[in-house]
Amino acid sequence: MAERSALRILVVDDDPAMVRLAAAALTAHGFTDLEHVATGRDALLAAARADVLLLDQNLPDLQGREVLLALRAWPEPPSVIMVTGHGSESFAADALRAGAEDYLVKDASLPAMLPEVVERVRRTRSLREALATAEQELVHVERRAAVGEMTVTLHHEINNPLMAASAELELLLGTPGSLTKGQQESLTTIRGMLERIRDIVNRAGALRRAASADYAPGVKMIDLHAGQQEEPPVRGRALVLLPEEETARVAGSLLRRAGFTVQRVANTGALLPASQGFDVTLILSSERSLPANLPAPGERSYRLLILQDGDGAAARAVGASEILSMPFDPEGLMAALTPPETV
Repeated sequence: MAERSALRILVVDDDPAMVRLAAAALTAHGFTDLEHVATGRDALLAAARADVLLLDQNLPDLQGREVLLALRAWPEPPSVIMVTGHGSESFAADALRAGAEDYLVKDASLPAMLPEVVERVRRTRSLREALATAEQELVHVERRAAVGEMTVTLHHEINNPLMAASAELELLLGTPGSLTKGQQESLTTIRGMLERIRDIVNRAGALRRAASADYAPGVKMIDLHAGQQEEPPVRGRALVLLPEEETARVAGSLLRRAGFTVQRVANTGALLPASQGFDVTLILSSERSLPANLPAPGERSYRLLILQDGDGAAARAVGASEILSMPFDPEGLMAALTPPETV
């Protein structure tokens, strides 16, 4: 579970027995990057190194809620799980209102509950980061579309007068007797400049990406050379049938980053016809969206990844290549998409 071992957890508690109990429960479930401090002030100093704080409410110097409120003022605060020895509905509600991701009570259920809560927070963080990336990707897609429209317009509007100017220039250069040596040199220089403009217009017309380069401090310009790079190879077409829009958007973004072209499928009835495409190499579907008449595993030319939003029986019945548990875990999907030779 490499993704769990990469999660940086800061345990903030002055009770050594509680710290040992938390560390044992977490490491047994793959959460191995642990750090411990005993005071609220030390927590604020160490929090920048953490992804998640396991924060006791009663500390020697500060209340856990004070630490939580201080962290919430940070631009990118770590996630906080509040812990208290005396749980109540009012404490839970207050902690969540103050910005905690979750809360735990120090009772007999803590060793079992702690890894589950931390895993839920880890998945929430991963999904939030992946969603932000997907939204950024959507902005880039829209930007590329706008750049494409602009380059077509510029290519048309500039190319026509450019061709006329070049033709007139060649006529002048074709009658050297009427020109002085200086005029001929000037026209030859102008010819070079027009050829350079024509080359720039052609590159702009072929632009497929909106890559940027630094023009001046704080100023960006479109890099026309980047538009000539080859597109990365793709691993085939992936069909996505997920009813939840946010999850579908994140999954699509992850699939594209993994090298797939992505096609959203509208409903269960459309999945089977779409899967007949020769270039379909993967289907990602929720368990409840699966059609009953999918081909048997040996007859399929694609991998079938299923997000388990039921009891898993339907996913097992159709012979899923892999079943991914819910709530949706972006890192789990990326691990499933990793080619076997690179694992």
